[in-house]
Amino acid sequence: MSILERFASGDRVALAKIISFVEDRREGYENVLAQIYSGGKIAYRVGLTGPPGAGKSSLVNRIAVSLSDQGLRVGVIAVDPSSPFSGGALLGDRVRMQALYGRPNIFVRSMATRGSSGGLAASTKDVCVVLEGFGFDIILVETVGVGQIELDVASVCDSVVVVFVPESGDAIQAMKSGLMEIANIFCLNKSDRPGAERIKAELESILDVYKQVRATSRKRSLPEWETPVVPTVATNGTGIAELWAAVSQHRQYRSQADPAGYRADRARSDLVLSLLELAHIQLEQTLLDTQHLDRAVEQIICGQADPYTMARRLFESWRREH
Repeated sequence: MSILERFASGDRVALAKIISFVEDRREGYENVLAQIYSGGKIAYRVGLTGPPGAGKSSLVNRIAVSLSDQGLRVGVIAVDPSSPFSGGALLGDRVRMQALYGRPNIFVRSMATRGSSGGLAASTKDVCVVLEGFGFDIILVETVGVGQIELDVASVCDSVVVVFVPESGDAIQAMKSGLMEIANIFCLNKSDRPGAERIKAELESILDVYKQVRATSRKRSLPEWETPVVPTVATNGTGIAELWAAVSQHRQYRSQADPAGYRADRARSDLVLSLLELAHIQLEQTLLDTQHLDRAVEQIICGQADPYTMARRLFESWRREH
């Protein structure tokens, strides 16, 4: 049997090998994805993002076990910082997710960011496609936890849970960082600690103001989603059922408010991200690996040009040639 045949038969070893093949961007990985891609049944993708130490891994652990107990198949993608030496995931052993291993309907995959600055690895979207093709019902994506630049999770996932803790400080920082734009659910984890009620009240107040601003800034034919703030304590499971209930409500909202638009958004996101990656590869291969670049650097060093003007000239030259 070929590896794709083994994959189709439910071989988890084949699944792991195909994920590595896609993640490493080996020659022909697009053809593999094309054979796996299914426009029919799609898994529901839920992203968990927020600052380091907020308890995202513990939340994922609790949610995955709960869904597994309900008979659902759950794929977990845990994105970690890259090791400066090996390039692999620094927390690849996922010591906080030991409860997930050994469960036949849960698959955990650690991924390194490999230099990506947006909280997700560049191939995260494609690994989601592989997990979908394998038949998982839910895909949980835990981002690296880099704070304000961690916004690309919204382009990969259907629902985004932003996790805070009472020690996160002034909740107004959520608005400054852009998290207010991508959060479908706010999770106040470690809510048994002092200050939790204050942070929750601040978040709800900000959400109320944000809702009013959105209502006056543009006309909407669809009802507005009411972003909830859900308190949890991941270490003992408090609030996990309520958190997933909020995710389920957001899923229902999306599917009922605009069913065709929901699927179109997913397809558009997959297409745009693939196009951008191909464009980036093309630029690197044909623009950066040239003698023109070396000559431009010499002119900049000699004071005959600046990086901004030369970048524009090189790009225009590349565009004329191609």
